[in-house]
Amino acid sequence: MIPKLVVTDLDGTLVRDDGSVSARTRDVFAKVSAAGVPVAGATGRGPRLTGMSRGDLPSADYFVLGGGGRVLDLTGETPRVLLDLRLPGRVLEELMPILEAKFGPLQLTVEVEDFESAPLWSESEQWPYPDPIVLRRRADMFAARVIKGFLQVAPELGHRLTEAVHHADVEIIQSWPGFVEIHPPKVDKAYGLTVVTELLGISPAEVLVFGDQLNDVPSFAWAGRRVAVANANPKILDMADEVTLSNNEDGVAVYLEKLFGL
Repeated sequence: MIPKLVVTDLDGTLVRDDGSVSARTRDVFAKVSAAGVPVAGATGRGPRLTGMSRGDLPSADYFVLGGGGRVLDLTGETPRVLLDLRLPGRVLEELMPILEAKFGPLQLTVEVEDFESAPLWSESEQWPYPDPIVLRRRADMFAARVIKGFLQVAPELGHRLTEAVHHADVEIIQSWPGFVEIHPPKVDKAYGLTVVTELLGISPAEVLVFGDQLNDVPSFAWAGRRVAVANANPKILDMADEVTLSNNEDGVAVYLEKLFGL
């Protein structure tokens, strides 16, 4: 069955461990799009990384960014924002004491500004990626409208934190081992992708999705066909209908070549 929408995560799924996307993968997605099947990228990357994301998946018709809070329609001459959800900083002001009472001191980092390559705001310069960081007090973060928050935690703590803490005004998701994200309520990749499927007039059952990490759990639970790359988290592998080769072996491209006869 040929899907009516192909969705792929980026980092760890489409993007190789060295940060590259192969010419083969780009070519396959260009052919899928040319065949009339829309392509969507669904990533935890925030709006400040829109340019990078479009560079990795230039054939995308839609992008779900920030883990679900920002949705872009790229089918016209200029990008159109279909969804832009933010979290009032005062919610973080309520949440952080609850988290720290259970788990001890935590480093808070937030994404607030959405211009290209905008810096993250953080309490510390300790950050494992080459993103620009500006030091800000929590009071500044609590006064802002936040795209999403980040907590760096020990890998074994991330699962405990997401399972133990429930707050009506936030969605807490473990994105990578050692990283917990704080989103607006009910916002995840499935939420953002629903905006796309409603626009296209199709159902989730007609969607093919590729993924590798725990922040792909909502989209895997939502989509009709789920394909994990071989390097995926064990939970994603367990949820998958099929498993393709790893991200470093162009697993997504290999699967699509077979499916579409490319």
